[in-house]
Amino acid sequence: MLQAKQPAPAFSSPNQHGTTVSLADFAGKQHVVLYFYPKDDTPGCTIEANEFTALVAEFAAHNAVVIGVSKDDCGSHQAFIDKFGLKVELLADTSGEVCAAYGVWQEKEKNGVKKMGIVRSTFVIDKDGTLVTAQYQVTPNGHAQAMLDVVKQL
Repeated sequence: MLQAKQPAPAFSSPNQHGTTVSLADFAGKQHVVLYFYPKDDTPGCTIEANEFTALVAEFAAHNAVVIGVSKDDCGSHQAFIDKFGLKVELLADTSGEVCAAYGVWQEKEKNGVKKMGIVRSTFVIDKDGTLVTAQYQVTPNGHAQAMLDVVKQL
């Protein structure tokens, strides 16, 4: 698993519009809050996306962009954004490459059944491309505010 103070893995993946977004796009310009979530339009993921959306202007005021990542496709992301009026960019990591690079694709157990899936995780990356924080197995409620508090320290 990744840790603070190490270089963030490079990524490139299409967003909800099918436009490729890369970590390099923000180098030297903006901090990146990269959060991974299991699935569009599910209860915990909706809470998390709505909380990040509610704070997106504050993140922007502190020179940070918020980007969500799941294995859902671009169309699913756009429907999720439209349904809830989300203001965050969502990347479609359908190949799982970004999830693997960040170590969030892990074995999970639910009701005694083990299967692979995305572990809800968030990474704050500074303008220089260094991980400021790497948090795995986060809880949706209040998480966006906690990440804003981290960004305010940059």
